[in-house]
Amino acid sequence: MSTAFDVVVVGGGMGGLAAAIALGAANKRVLLLERASSLGGKVGEAVVDGVAFDTGPSVLTLPGIVDDVLRHAGMSVAAQLPLTRPSPSFRYHYESGVVLDVFVDADDTIASIGRVLGDASANELRSFLRYAKDIWETSKDDFIFKAAPSLATLVRLAMSRPLDMLKVDPLHSMVQAINNRITSPQLRTLLLRYATYNGSDPTTAPATLNCIAHVELDLGGFGVVGGMSALRDVLHAACERVGVEVRCGVSVDDMVVSDGRVVGVRVGTDVIEANDVVVNADVAWLRALPGLQRALPKPSSLSMSGATMVIKARRRSSRVAHEVIFPAGDYLEEFADIFRHRRAPRTPTIYVCAQERAHQRQGWAEHEPLFVMVNMPAIQAGVVDDSDVVLDHAAQRLRQRGMIDADDEIVWRRSAADLAQQFPGSAGSLYGAASNDRLSAFRRADNAVASVAGLYVASGSAHPGGGVPLCLQSGLLAAAALLRRSSVVRGDNRDS
Repeated sequence: MSTAFDVVVVGGGMGGLAAAIALGAANKRVLLLERASSLGGKVGEAVVDGVAFDTGPSVLTLPGIVDDVLRHAGMSVAAQLPLTRPSPSFRYHYESGVVLDVFVDADDTIASIGRVLGDASANELRSFLRYAKDIWETSKDDFIFKAAPSLATLVRLAMSRPLDMLKVDPLHSMVQAINNRITSPQLRTLLLRYATYNGSDPTTAPATLNCIAHVELDLGGFGVVGGMSALRDVLHAACERVGVEVRCGVSVDDMVVSDGRVVGVRVGTDVIEANDVVVNADVAWLRALPGLQRALPKPSSLSMSGATMVIKARRRSSRVAHEVIFPAGDYLEEFADIFRHRRAPRTPTIYVCAQERAHQRQGWAEHEPLFVMVNMPAIQAGVVDDSDVVLDHAAQRLRQRGMIDADDEIVWRRSAADLAQQFPGSAGSLYGAASNDRLSAFRRADNAVASVAGLYVASGSAHPGGGVPLCLQSGLLAAAALLRRSSVVRGDNRDS
């Protein structure tokens, strides 16, 4: 079949952009279709009174993956995407009055913990980070940088590298592993929060996820000069450099499949033909299309959602780039509310990103944009979306703590239900499927759909998971799988 495009990429989020760049660089004729008016997916942006601000992710980890993507277009993070690392980077507030600061350098963070909580806690954190690093170094290739793992991967690891298997720590939960190593309740709470980085419940998520502490505290969390939307813009420029055609405002309604092979996509009454299709959307959306339900695994439990707002806050010099306000009581109750009771947390943790400090964004004349988020359950049967109530309560708590003024105005907000509507199939979940059991990594959709030739998935609900760097990696893995398959079809793998 003669087609206008080798590949159609459906969705211009992080995974779709990464796949399009890699495939364009491989001399594929690529068309990227995005239903929204702009690219980026959850890496979004809004403008109020002439000031632009980010409305999604606030921290960039693993910038080396961004470099891997840009390298396909002859670009680099160093040349095209200046990063920033304000220090202290995070400030954690506890109802007891304890305040913990996290710095750019892990040794500075450990010293800071020692000053507030004592030498024993500092030593425990140092030891915990060694443990977290071991998990990361042992698991990253099999579970992130290679094709989707199977249970055979786990068996092979157990048989051939039993000591490494122990390092991955798959048999404990996050909370068990943290409690076994950390005695300070404040430090325990800080480390448990890393479960929210992929929207999971630390009481059931495997301790393997404790590697996230290493990724942020050792490898580093970065800001992007100009905001996270600058990342989107650089990826768009990379698409143009490798010849990808981008069309926004185009909604794909269906895949066109013939004889077990995808042959294009349907847009309204039109069909755009293609040899291959990469879908950068939630797997649940793809499964809902006619004929594809059995082709893809049913997602496991949904990750948490979020209610978010931006406050036009009077500028003050005391702000830290990222601040977290923990509630009184047991932090684990927040996860019980979200995952077990499927309701808004009764006393939610509040996350605040001061975008001028974090990303050197320019605010208003006397005010700065503060991005605020509280965790929420995904929109499912029986869930009541109390986002507006929770956000109003969060704003009141920020006023009571003196972090914003009484007349500071909420200028933008988005509910969990808004997220569900904006990203079809997501049910408002921020990271696709949660990692709430030991087998969750093996239940994610493979980047290549085995039963439908020419169909690939690159998103947070596919391998290797959610969050900006992993979505980018998902796109790279989908592109690599496509190129391998097309090479086999052409016979390039045959002996000469």
